[in-house]
Amino acid sequence: MSYAFFTNAPAPTERSAHSVAGRKAIAADLGKSRLAALLVLAAGAEFLLVAVGAFAAAVLYYRLVLALDYPDTPKYILESLLIATLQLLVSVGLRQYSRIQTQPRHIFLWSGVSAVFFVFSFFISTIFLLKISDGYSRATVMAQAASVIVMVLFARAVCFSLLQPAIASGLIDARRVILIGEPSHCLDFSARVSATGIRTIRSFELPTFRKGSSASEHFGAVEVLSHVRELIAECRPLRADDIVILTSESDVRAALALAGALSELPADVHVVPVGAIDLMAVSRITQFGNMVTMRIFQSPLTPFHRAIKRAFDIAAAIAGLVIISPLFVILPLAIKLDSPGPVLFRQTRHGYNNETIRVLKFRSMTVTEDGDNFKQVTRHDPRVTRLGRFMRHTNIDELPQLFNVLVGDMSLVGPRPHATSQNESFARMISSFSRRHNVKPGITGWAQVNGYRGETDTLEKMQRRVEHDLYYIDNWSFLLDLKIIVMTLFSRKVYWNAF
Repeated sequence: MSYAFFTNAPAPTERSAHSVAGRKAIAADLGKSRLAALLVLAAGAEFLLVAVGAFAAAVLYYRLVLALDYPDTPKYILESLLIATLQLLVSVGLRQYSRIQTQPRHIFLWSGVSAVFFVFSFFISTIFLLKISDGYSRATVMAQAASVIVMVLFARAVCFSLLQPAIASGLIDARRVILIGEPSHCLDFSARVSATGIRTIRSFELPTFRKGSSASEHFGAVEVLSHVRELIAECRPLRADDIVILTSESDVRAALALAGALSELPADVHVVPVGAIDLMAVSRITQFGNMVTMRIFQSPLTPFHRAIKRAFDIAAAIAGLVIISPLFVILPLAIKLDSPGPVLFRQTRHGYNNETIRVLKFRSMTVTEDGDNFKQVTRHDPRVTRLGRFMRHTNIDELPQLFNVLVGDMSLVGPRPHATSQNESFARMISSFSRRHNVKPGITGWAQVNGYRGETDTLEKMQRRVEHDLYYIDNWSFLLDLKIIVMTLFSRKVYWNAF
């Protein structure tokens, strides 16, 4: 068994190799020292900004809102320093700055905001339990929290923006990684991580094994001493920050044994299945009972989130029905006068968990098609009545679905439900189509407020609608629901393709 490394540079002599390795080690140490200095300065700057921001918020609140000259200055100076100290301790304790090279910007910024929430929760609890909250108003706390969040975001955004040019210029050494795997896999992985400021310093091939033997046999004590020790000896002078083993399904056991042997190096050791990199990008390591699992997808809404969404749906649906109640008197009369037929009709559609529901609508056509007889409305469709054209363009025909919301078949916001025949047709062509039913369908949705409504006569149109629906499911929040409702009321895109 043997291992090999590949590089574009010619193999140096033993003496020159040690010399080159020594110079690289010195340069790496210097680059890391500069990085450490930058992070210390950034943490110090964040400490000062947080202290100044907390104190300034209290002073401005007293002067501008309460019209008082000054608050109890010494008290607020001490409390501002306490808040800044807590913020620094949380940031350092959670190693937020030390992970700056391996995290994208938005995660680095969000971790700072999360730290602020933790700090103020602890701060408020402490002053309450110690009974020293007299004269410390709730408005002052909220003003200070908002000010500190702004300061933290500003400090971290500046730090991150300074780090990338410093790495590109060589002033600060990029995070150094050694790759072990097939040459093609190493090249692909290196290209993907280089965009985030991570530099591949060496690549090795995976050890080869005899057929018919297990990885555990090859990584016994004798094999580790005779072969893996050579690999460790090659890696040690490179002083890598990370070692990544790129493994295929058949080499997983060998990769895990190799990772154990490499653990004696002062570097983070990773094992990455080469065929599942994209899958791992959306996964999370979670605790499941007494085991650790890799969760690929999760239910879009927790029970708590479902309760919040349901409570809002009921309250908003009742309020909406009260406000628009005159329309439920005027429109039935207008529909009857405009064309013969029922005022309301129920159409079978797929709802939550792909179960069928009966959706209510004001009749806007001369027909009430359902099931396999359904034919999608097209522009200038002769089946649409004169009043129906107005109702469809203004979405008034969907108002009876507020009763579906009250019953629980639908939500105010969610993917729009399709007729069953249309649903089944596109589900066969778009693999992720049925994920739309992991939440309740909505009267309005993210796809609709972005202009993706109306006729879906091509696969591309439906794919774009599905992409927006899945974005909503994967990024759900109560604020996103409110945003969609506001856009439904005021955005012009809602009325695109409405016919």
